[in-house]
Amino acid sequence: MLVRTDPFRELDRWTRQMLGDPQSGTWSRPVAMPLDAYRTSDEFIVAFDLPGVSPDSIDVDIERNVLTVKAERRPLDLGNDAQLQASERSLGVFSRQLILSDVLDSERIQAGYDNGVLVLRIPVLEKAKPRKVNVAVNNSEPTAINA
Repeated sequence: MLVRTDPFRELDRWTRQMLGDPQSGTWSRPVAMPLDAYRTSDEFIVAFDLPGVSPDSIDVDIERNVLTVKAERRPLDLGNDAQLQASERSLGVFSRQLILSDVLDSERIQAGYDNGVLVLRIPVLEKAKPRKVNVAVNNSEPTAINA
């Protein structure tokens, strides 16, 4: 059995849920999924934390330049005789939208899910990659300068 020794912690959590604090999460309004985003010269990488989410419930869609990630965390199926003693994990549907730049190739996105982390790899278009520009100096031969 789980025993709580701080009655104010439970009151604070309950108050935040009732007032709709985004850090408390409920079934109808779960906590947003945290992400990290990286940019290399060849791709844009986004990692979403989705612990306890079944890979079957993850949905990644792109419409125009809007990337939408949806996932659902369901309660554990422990049978009818299980009684909930404490509930701090957010359940329900999580959703996050990102607006993708025009320099990303949304046709070639790769997605992988491992250890509760969804990783999306979005290639950068050739026109947006770093390149060298040749500059002529005093009517002489062009000299390469990094752009």
